[in-house]
Amino acid sequence: MASISLSASRFALAGLLLVLLATGADARDTRGTMPQQPSQASIALGELPAQGQRTYQAILNGGPFKHDKDGTVFGNRERLLPSERRGHYREYTVDTPGARNRGARRIVCGGQPATAPTACWYTADHYASFRRIAP
Repeated sequence: MASISLSASRFALAGLLLVLLATGADARDTRGTMPQQPSQASIALGELPAQGQRTYQAILNGGPFKHDKDGTVFGNRERLLPSERRGHYREYTVDTPGARNRGARRIVCGGQPATAPTACWYTADHYASFRRIAP
């Protein structure tokens, strides 16, 4: 009787796993955050568009910045960057030639002070993916 119960439990667990996979449940690590795969790719500073290189230099110099939102807190709601306390990350606009608004390109940096970030990431697709900037 005990072996039937154990087999039924294993069957139920296997069924639950199949349901989770079929419904698109996301994989989380042991801390409850999303895996950090997208932010692990890197880009050399020299590979950034010229506007990105200028924005990066402005970050290190403390400005000036053309957009009011530059230097504001980035919430990391997408959870693609490493998990940190609120206020750790700040975002900056990378101008897009011909765009009539801020465009989709950004640099997001973490750490304090803002002029000496511990790491910065570049996104060309408005936070859908990130590449760590290797200076």
